[in-house]
Amino acid sequence: MYICTPANQVRLTNVAVVRMKKVGKRFEIACYKNKVVSWRSGAEKDLDEVLQTNSIFVNVSKGQVANKEDLSKAFGTDDSTTICKLILAKGELQVSDKERHNQLETMFQDIATIVAEKCVNPETKRPYTVKLIDRAMKDIHYSVKANRSTKQQALEVIKRLKESMQIQRAHMRLRLVLPAKEGKRIREKLKPLIQVAESEAFDEQMEMVCLVDPGCYREIDELIRCETKGRGSLEVLSLKDVEEGDEKLE
Repeated sequence: MYICTPANQVRLTNVAVVRMKKVGKRFEIACYKNKVVSWRSGAEKDLDEVLQTNSIFVNVSKGQVANKEDLSKAFGTDDSTTICKLILAKGELQVSDKERHNQLETMFQDIATIVAEKCVNPETKRPYTVKLIDRAMKDIHYSVKANRSTKQQALEVIKRLKESMQIQRAHMRLRLVLPAKEGKRIREKLKPLIQVAESEAFDEQMEMVCLVDPGCYREIDELIRCETKGRGSLEVLSLKDVEEGDEKLE
């Protein structure tokens, strides 16, 4: 039986607690700081590197271990490894107010960086600085959501910023190669998905260079594959159509 004495509680210092409530009871596991996020992202595969102990607690700070009967009732098993993985995946990570504030600040900066990397001023085709995007996000009082990815939130920020400033996702430049006989027909289907057709050439095949919104890439790729039965092709010439030579917009 796990005996809670000062000697065997030493390893539970500087602990990150992940908590889950089931069947009206609270269950907690003790993890190493920063390892929970790594586990959830898939960067960390070794469970022993995440857990300080494979015991399941009702209260980590007091060293109170959950009994097997409660575990079986709540999880359908008393296997500690299985339960720890479940709590790691779906439990709530407990952090201090200071840690939560620092985490949200870091996420805010990451979101601003993603937006700056993906977007341009539609009139000048020039990118914005992270500093300007940061200021614009604060102006619209954007609140970071800790349980959502920074990429998802960056897309949300772009939509909201469009209401107050000139901003859009930088276009991708693509080269489309289509069978000559079907080229014109397929081109008509592609028209709603293409922002700018820069060039077209007809020979044994139809070749087109165009600018598209990155969000349309998968739809264009699928349309070409289905309509040409694999005889057409799609090549990314550049991920961002950005004017070069001048400083970024401040």
